[in-house]
Amino acid sequence: MNVKEQTKILKVHLHSLKQKFEKGEKPENPKDKALFSQVKKETTPVFQLLEQWERDVLQLIKTRKVNIHPQQIISTRENMELLLMHSYYLDVRRKRYMELNHSVLYIFDQLQTELD
Repeated sequence: MNVKEQTKILKVHLHSLKQKFEKGEKPENPKDKALFSQVKKETTPVFQLLEQWERDVLQLIKTRKVNIHPQQIISTRENMELLLMHSYYLDVRRKRYMELNHSVLYIFDQLQTELD
């Protein structure tokens, strides 16, 4: 799978995470093992895709195929990982969540533009 497809899939995940955050209710017990298992099961494929995406994009940057700073890609991965957790545990203010969301979306959009 190429970077363009990976980015498209990650954008879909980003959108669904935002919906989960906005519609979700804070878990009664954040230390509940069933909740942890569910979150792990649902987020593991996204974490893996994100890791692959980061490696692939950094390789594109090395070969100068895209003009984005490597630190932006690393930060985007970290921010997306934070969003993954915040979407399930609802442990951050809406304003902060939206800042992270917009930051990630901006880089995804910029990358897609560069690849077109």
